[in-house]
Order: sequence, then structure tokens, then C-alpha cells
Amino acid sequence: MPLLTLELNEEVTHDTRHLVFAKPEGFTFTPGQAVDFAILREGFRDEKRPFTPVNGPDERTLEFVIKSYPDHNGVTKEIPTLRSGEMVEISEPWGAISDEGPGVFIAGGAGITPFLAVLRSRARANGSLADCTLIFSNKTTDDIILREELAQMPGLKTVFTVTDEEDAEGVATRRIDRDFLADHIDPSVGHFYVCGPIKMIDDVRENLIALGVDEDRIVREDLD
Repeated sequence: MPLLTLELNEEVTHDTRHLVFAKPEGFTFTPGQAVDFAILREGFRDEKRPFTPVNGPDERTLEFVIKSYPDHNGVTKEIPTLRSGEMVEISEPWGAISDEGPGVFIAGGAGITPFLAVLRSRARANGSLADCTLIFSNKTTDDIILREELAQMPGLKTVFTVTDEEDAEGVATRRIDRDFLADHIDPSVGHFYVCGPIKMIDDVRENLIALGVDEDRIVREDLD
């Protein structure tokens, strides 16, 4: 199992951290894949959680954006307290999401993380994301991870929506239901990448199919 040494731990949002590790020699992955991640602290060595590298496999570092859930009293609660020089252990990469081609990326909360790697790598390779759309749902505007970076990705059409905040500036205030999807997608074109809580993923999948999206064009990963 590869060991990583932490180089940087910085805030992204009020409950999300950006962790940068030195990447082990020879370690590689496909953008969108996850690893099982264990903190090498007493009581947490056997508590593995799936997290997704958010940078490309050709870089010297391995980077994660991890949302903390302090009320869970588990691994993610420890994330903000990790300090430079601490070690974590990861598994070999795994996961269902990879770049299958242009399309619509639909994310709920921390479900944005596999798409960060895919979109960043795709933008670097192609110079533009003009053939891609991101639909990103969160509870409030303060929860939107890397909103500025996503909005400035070349060519990417971004649709931000929040569900627990009224009169939010610059974003929609709707759930991603069938009507919302119908307003923002062409079901006949491209792949549909979906990542987030299982209930959201199941609902989105059902609605995409109802709108005419072939099931073999839906790429999904559950967070639960």
C-alpha cells in the first residue's frame, strides 16, 4: 500500500480542505479514479475512506479536496488537523468514472471531486471545454467547492444551483429534478457523468432516462 507524506493542508471552503502530498514514484491513476485513504494515527489506521485525486497523473504531487463532517466523529473530522510531514496510506486506484468523452457532468456536493481531475486534464489536453457542461448542486453558495476556478475553465458551461438558500446571487435555487435537467441538457448528445449521494444519483439517472438519455451513456459513482 503506497504511503504519502503531506506537504500542504489549506482551506477551500468552510468545511473543505485541499491536501497536497508527494506522489510515490511509479504511482499512476486515471483521472476520475479514487483511492482508499487511511490516516496513520492511533485509532484511524484501519478506518479507510474513498477519496479522489483532483490533479493529473503526470504531476509530481497527489492532491485531494476533502469535505469534513465534524459531527460524524470519523476520518473526515481529522482532516483539518493533519500537519505537514504526517503520513497517510492509500490503496491502488479504482472507480467507475473516467473520461469517456465530452458531455454533461452532474455533481452533488463532494461529488465534484472526480470531475475536477477529469475536467482539469481534459482542459489541459484540448485547450477548451466548449463541448462540456457542469451542473453542480450544493446546499448554499458557501458550500460551492472551487466555484471561481470552475467558472473560469475555458469553454466550460457552468450551472450552479443551491437548495437551502433563497435569493442566492448568481446561482439557481432549484433541485436537479426532471424539469431542471430538461432546461439545461440535450439528451441526444454526449455522455452524462453523475456523482454524489446515492439518492441524488438514482434520481438523476431515472430522470435522464425519462428524458431520453441511453443508459449506456450514463457514467456514475456513488459517494455513500
